[in-house]
Amino acid sequence: MRSGEAVLLRTTNKGKLREFIITVAEEKFHSYFGIIDLGELLQKEVGNTITSHMGQVFVIQKPRMPDMFKYARRTGAPMMPKDIGLIIAYTGLNKQDFVLDAGTGSGILAMYLGFIAKRVLSYEIRDDFATVARRNIERAGLDNVEVRCGNIVDEIVTLDEKFDVVTLDTIDAKDVIRNVKNVLCPGGFVVTYSPFFEQAKDIRVKIEEVGFVDVTTIECIEREILFSDRGTRPSTARVGHTGFITIARM
Repeated sequence: MRSGEAVLLRTTNKGKLREFIITVAEEKFHSYFGIIDLGELLQKEVGNTITSHMGQVFVIQKPRMPDMFKYARRTGAPMMPKDIGLIIAYTGLNKQDFVLDAGTGSGILAMYLGFIAKRVLSYEIRDDFATVARRNIERAGLDNVEVRCGNIVDEIVTLDEKFDVVTLDTIDAKDVIRNVKNVLCPGGFVVTYSPFFEQAKDIRVKIEEVGFVDVTTIECIEREILFSDRGTRPSTARVGHTGFITIARM
């Protein structure tokens, strides 16, 4: 392992899985299961184990984006993985793509995209949110994701770059659409996320005014299936609806 690298430590206690995302460094990590000398990780590899001073054994793993989603610091409700999956699938996002993102929040979407795309530039209107997002991104070890503080409505007209995909998770999305064509590569996609029908409709109106093609609005509903001795059925503990994804192509 390398100094500064993020590591997932997993163990079990009383039949329950316990895990921590830490950063490799010459320091001590204090947990309910004892103190871990993180300096020992410099001599370890993924799949090895490390033991706390109380004898608790942890398996060393490389954290993936679902782990980052679970443990990243929150500044609000992030876009859910099921919605992010739609964006990746319907745009064909790949390692050569440049992405413009707006409404950074905690940086969850920017990180998911950053693990795939060549570069992600994300705008967040609140400075405190941007600070949290940068820390989450740094913790994930991503050096291809940049967070700038600013209002995308104003900032998009100053950009002289071209992007393959533009993602808008902001209430101002309808006011950004008219300028998206100026920064979008031919054949590129714009994707918006809207929690309400009214917002999705306003965005569709703006998209049609601008003249995008292949416009689709999707509600992605996810239902977890529960298995028990009584039977098998969809879970009633979670609401499957989060919002509406609108995808359009230039």
